[in-house]
Amino acid sequence: MKETFDRYARLYLDNLIGDVIPFWEKHSIDRECGGYFTCLDTEGRVYDTDKFIWLQARQVWMFSMLYNRLERRSEWLEIAKHGAEFLKAHGMDSDGNWYFALERSGAPLVQPYNIFSDCFAAMAYSQYALASGDEEAKQIALRTYNNVLARQENPKGIYSKAFPGARPMRKFSLPMILCNLVLELDWMLSEDERERTIESALHEVMDDFYDRERGLIYEFIAPDGSHSDNFDGRLINPGHGLESMWFVMDVARRRGDSEMIEQAVDACLSTLDFGWDKEFGGIFYFMDSEGQPTQQLEWDQKLWWVHAEALVALAMGYSLTGKRECWEWYEKLHNYTWSHFPDPVHGEWFGYLDRRGDVLLKAKGGKWKGCFHVPRALYVCYRVFDGSW
Repeated sequence: MKETFDRYARLYLDNLIGDVIPFWEKHSIDRECGGYFTCLDTEGRVYDTDKFIWLQARQVWMFSMLYNRLERRSEWLEIAKHGAEFLKAHGMDSDGNWYFALERSGAPLVQPYNIFSDCFAAMAYSQYALASGDEEAKQIALRTYNNVLARQENPKGIYSKAFPGARPMRKFSLPMILCNLVLELDWMLSEDERERTIESALHEVMDDFYDRERGLIYEFIAPDGSHSDNFDGRLINPGHGLESMWFVMDVARRRGDSEMIEQAVDACLSTLDFGWDKEFGGIFYFMDSEGQPTQQLEWDQKLWWVHAEALVALAMGYSLTGKRECWEWYEKLHNYTWSHFPDPVHGEWFGYLDRRGDVLLKAKGGKWKGCFHVPRALYVCYRVFDGSW
């Protein structure tokens, strides 16, 4: 198994620093206006210049993280600074809320309705502060983190489309990301703050949204934790479930909590059993827990981030437990992912496949895909197989 792990470690590292990161270094930097282009076609040409805050922040985080954890390349720190300065100048409203989108110049385009802009900005400035020693970046990270906590009961605030009081639902994505966000900021948070937030997020994820009887993680639950018989209440997003479970494994590993690791691995395996396309292979994007039609017309697409996060979850799960079923799923998923998503001609990974596994959109980036899920998964898998995580 050591030889296999060594081979996979080389594969992930080579793809990360020899292919994926150079693609973004070469094509995404906006030298004229600052920040990054994310709407890149197959060959890396820019096809739209709008800038989406969460993708800008994710790229700041990525290059800062690689500088901090992989290699102190001065060019990586410069790229991170390039994005951090642009975001600091243009990314927030007067109350410190992060917009969703900007025009190329930095002029606001879409209001700060999406709390995940703030989540990724906090992650970005935490890693950038650690890399650069910039005290202002640290303060931006802390202020943004506290703003996220203050908004978590009503994330969209005045921008919510829901009728007040109608069918209240709790959403999985915020407690899920808090499990990871706190670890990203742990060097600047007090132990009490870190543990309190992690404990609350873990409780929501593992006790409320994870249905142990079904083995599924629901995207929405009622305030009392029950399931609602409607589109949202039946919605399963296998990618979110798998991504969240490696967040949980990471927390549990640091705590030495083997029981929680086992629970997270079991959740991964049951999610894959449910979410795997048994006819064409790959993981469905959205599913209905009761087998009803979903409202998402793209439900049967195969997406880059879902498969990238699943690779991380399975690599971690096998490394921590040695479960044979985990490794069998890992190799099945590895073979599907590496034979469908990476582009051997122009570099990086395609993001969107149809159900049969054919490339649906040839773009390498856009409004939702940027420099994040692929390189993060490559980095984490490399560390797991290298034994250095």
